Amino acid sequence: MASGLTRYLSLLGLGFGDCGKGLFTDHLCDDGATHTVVRFNGGAQAGHNVVRPDGRHHTFSQFGAGSFHHGVATVLASPVVVHPTGLLAENEYLRRAGMVDAMSRLWIDARCKVTTPFHQAAGRLREWARGPQAHGSCGVGVGETVRHALAHPEAALRYGDLPHRAHALGKLDAIRTALQQEFAEVTPGDKAGFAERALLGDADLAARWLDALQPCIAQSPPAEGAAIAQRLTLPGRVVFEGAQGVLLDEWHGFHPHTTWSSISTHAVDAVLSDLGIDARVQHLGVLRSYLTRHGAGPLPTADLALDALAEPHNADAGWQGRFRRGHPDAVLLRYALKSVGPLDGLLVSHLDAIDTAAGLHWCESYETADVETSLTTLPWQPAPDLAHQQALTALLQRVTPRYERQRIASALQWIDRAQTISGLQVLLGSFGPTTAHVQRLSGPVSWWL
Repeated sequence: MASGLTRYLSLLGLGFGDCGKGLFTDHLCDDGATHTVVRFNGGAQAGHNVVRPDGRHHTFSQFGAGSFHHGVATVLASPVVVHPTGLLAENEYLRRAGMVDAMSRLWIDARCKVTTPFHQAAGRLREWARGPQAHGSCGVGVGETVRHALAHPEAALRYGDLPHRAHALGKLDAIRTALQQEFAEVTPGDKAGFAERALLGDADLAARWLDALQPCIAQSPPAEGAAIAQRLTLPGRVVFEGAQGVLLDEWHGFHPHTTWSSISTHAVDAVLSDLGIDARVQHLGVLRSYLTRHGAGPLPTADLALDALAEPHNADAGWQGRFRRGHPDAVLLRYALKSVGPLDGLLVSHLDAIDTAAGLHWCESYETADVETSLTTLPWQPAPDLAHQQALTALLQRVTPRYERQRIASALQWIDRAQTISGLQVLLGSFGPTTAHVQRLSGPVSWWL
């Protein structure tokens, strides 16, 4: 199936997440050309903030970040892990913000894996059990859902199973029983942990949970691939909104502090190919003017002085732990560009941060005691190799970043440096939280921007 009148655009994070994909998705829905936003990876752990010029704010978790625009649909493609009761909660937030039809604009592939209360409880127990070696978790069960489906494919619960009550209950009981046995000998560290383990022993919870999510099934029934393909070939623009960032990618992130999903041009192209759509996608990398990271894992340029940079929508509380800020890092940017796949340009958020008193500096290289020469790039392995990725994690935890002497003087200087490192144009930049603060910086005026 070809799609000559449809234009496809993807937004792929080049950091550890929180780079501005929600802002730019919302911006690309402002001109009326975008009719569908596709979520193609991750699950309910996404947190894409959109602040509208009229002051409305929402942190998008599963709905596409274009949902403030009437007529823009969301498609959750089959790699996405769906949290149905989470969708109902998010829909209520959107309803209170005036978007009363968000669920009717939501298409969910029947093949999507489904997160259950049992996955969520098991994921939290697993992270508790790691203690000081915690991987970093959002606590919503996405990784556990994928892990359990790989280990027990016959029991994997799909969105298309949910309307068939007896079948769904059979799978739910198999999931609960397997996880209960797995964690029978784990001693939780506090009352909250014991409560999570008690969920795995609640034989009646599956039926109650299935009852609670019926409004989700009724308003957004499972969609077959042919119907989704028809939607995605309507004339206009389709935006693929990536979750997380490539430095958290399951195969190219720094193991074990990664997510159970792929963030790459290949992942986007694979969704279209799976639906029988043969089309060119314009792939854009998205990054902040500085790095950020939630919770555990390496961030070589982390600097407590950068806590002065305002962060109204990210906090240290919750499962992810401390929200850290770091200086822009040319070494990690080069690695991200290699890992994500061929790009057509860059979008940059938080350019207004450069004019603050925080004082940002580009990190150009790393030094370590066991390597004689400075590192300007990281060794990259194209084939999946978790041992290689874990070695990179160990390397990043012992490097010393070397910064350019002069602080970054202006947004223009930052952009020039980023374009030199990447060989790509910075097409759009944001100087504030809303689409009104987005400026075109370079490149031709075209259908996709």
